[in-house]
Amino acid sequence: MSKGRLEAAAGASGILLKYLQEQNRPYSAQDVFGNLQREHGLGKTAVVKALEQLAQQGKIKEKMYGKQKIYFADQDQFDVVSDADLQGLDAKILALTAKVQSLQQTCRHMEAELKELTSALTTPEMQKEIQELKKECAGYRERLKNIKAATNHVTPEEKEQVYKERQRYHKEWRRRKRMATELSDAILEGYPKSKKQFFVSGACPPLLPWDFDPRWSHSLVSLPHRRKLG
Repeated sequence: MSKGRLEAAAGASGILLKYLQEQNRPYSAQDVFGNLQREHGLGKTAVVKALEQLAQQGKIKEKMYGKQKIYFADQDQFDVVSDADLQGLDAKILALTAKVQSLQQTCRHMEAELKELTSALTTPEMQKEIQELKKECAGYRERLKNIKAATNHVTPEEKEQVYKERQRYHKEWRRRKRMATELSDAILEGYPKSKKQFFVSGACPPLLPWDFDPRWSHSLVSLPHRRKLG
């Protein structure tokens, strides 16, 4: 046992007596050991012996509670408290409880504010970001200036004409796709093999209407219109 532990054991009785008087509530030997071991370095054996010694000396009271002993301060040493005093203590407890709750709420707000400030950018970081944004804006202004200065802009009329032509070509593409689908379905009714084999066998044209991309469907206008089968 270390020197500090020996000194603590020697003064264990005084420490325990003072603790029980200040707390004025019942404790088991295990509770006292757990509450005071870290602060005073008391061993469990020293605590049990000190409590038993104090009880034998009549300085504290002991009582069996189930299978364990509990120890508490001798109540005869305390002044008798009147009902008025108890009510005053209750009122004081309520006031202190309300104060504690208010302080806890204030602490939570301050912690939230601290967290927000901690996650925010510092002044140098904000200055750096501002410079980067200014540089980015300057690049966008230069790009916009070049776009406005260009002479090859598409007029609204030209844009509208392109959209109309695309719609016309797309409509033609859909019509011819439908025709080719109906034609292939009619052939496949009497074809002895699968549809996949039909398309890879070379029995159908290498380019079917659905192979065309509508963006290049202007080539469809040169194809002759065919009458629907059936």
